[in-house]
Amino acid sequence: MNRKDFIKTSTLVAASIGLSNALLSQTFSSSTIPKIGLQLWTLPKLLESNFDQTIQQIAEIGIKELELYGPFTFSDVRAKTHWKSLGSLLGFSVSGYMGNSPEYFFEVLNTHQLTVPSIHTDIYTLEEQMPALAKAARQLNSTYVVLPAIPEELRPDLKAYANMAQRFNEIGRQAKEEGIRFAYHNHGYGLQAMEGIVPLKLVLEETDPELVFFEMDVFWTTAGKANPIQLLKENAGRYKMLHLKDMKTLTYFKGNGSNPDDWVELFPVLVPAGEGVLPLADILKTANQTGVEHYFIEHDLAPQPIQNIASAFNFISKVEI
Repeated sequence: MNRKDFIKTSTLVAASIGLSNALLSQTFSSSTIPKIGLQLWTLPKLLESNFDQTIQQIAEIGIKELELYGPFTFSDVRAKTHWKSLGSLLGFSVSGYMGNSPEYFFEVLNTHQLTVPSIHTDIYTLEEQMPALAKAARQLNSTYVVLPAIPEELRPDLKAYANMAQRFNEIGRQAKEEGIRFAYHNHGYGLQAMEGIVPLKLVLEETDPELVFFEMDVFWTTAGKANPIQLLKENAGRYKMLHLKDMKTLTYFKGNGSNPDDWVELFPVLVPAGEGVLPLADILKTANQTGVEHYFIEHDLAPQPIQNIASAFNFISKVEI
C-alpha cells in the first residue's frame, strides 16, 4: 500500500470509528425527566387568592403536569364535611377545581399546556362515587385516581389492613371498568412491623398488580424508617408516581407516623428537593428503571411556594436518569 492509499484508508477508518463512537454515545447517553409535575397541595393559598396568575407562574417555572387534591363537588358528603371542619385550621378552603367550574379550570390549564394525570380523593368517594369520579377524571384526561391516606380509624390493626387490601382490589376493579386506574399513596404510617408483618408489604402482596398501583412520597417514606430505593426495586411496576421533596437532616417520626400531628412535627425539616440529605438522584434513577411514570414536586403548604417550587424544579430537571 502506497502512502496515498494508506492515508486515505486511515482517514476512512478514523471516520468510521468516530461515527461508531457518536452512535454509541447517543445510545447510552443520559436523559432527564421529560415532564415534571406539581401536587397543588403545595400552594393552596395562592390558588385561592389568584388562580389564574398562580397557574401562569407554575407554567413559567416549567411544570408540565398537575396533581389535584379533593374534595370535589361530587365527593362523598363525609369527605366534604371533614374538609369544611379543617377550614379555620388550614387558613384556606379551596380544593378540587380551586373554586372554579370544571370547564374554566380546564380552559386555564389548557392555555398553559398543563395536564392532570392524577387526582387525589378519599376512600368514600372511591367506593361510592366512582362513576362521578371517573367522569371528572375523563374530562381532565386523568389516568389515576388516588387515595392519599387511609383514615386512621380504618387501620387499627393488621386485620384492618388486610381488609383494606381487598377493598382496594374492588376499587381498582371499578376504576378499570371506567377506563382509569386506582393508586394508593401510603403516607408515613404502616412502614414498620405490626404483629410481625409490615402493613404496607401486606397491602402490596394482597392487592392485584393489575388493579392497584402506588404513589410514593420519598420524604414520608424515609420518615417512617423505610428505604425508598429498596421499596421501588422490590415492587417494580407497582409504583407509578412519586412525590418529591427533601429533608434538611435525616429525621424519623417520634411516633409511628399514623396521624397529622406526627406529620406536622416534621414540617421544620421539610425543604425543596435538592436542598437536603435524601439521595434523590439515586431515587429518581431507580424510579425510572422500575416503571414510575409521573414525578410530582410537593412541598406541604410551602412557606415560599413559587420560590420553593422553582428551586425543586431546577434540581430535578438536571438529574440524569
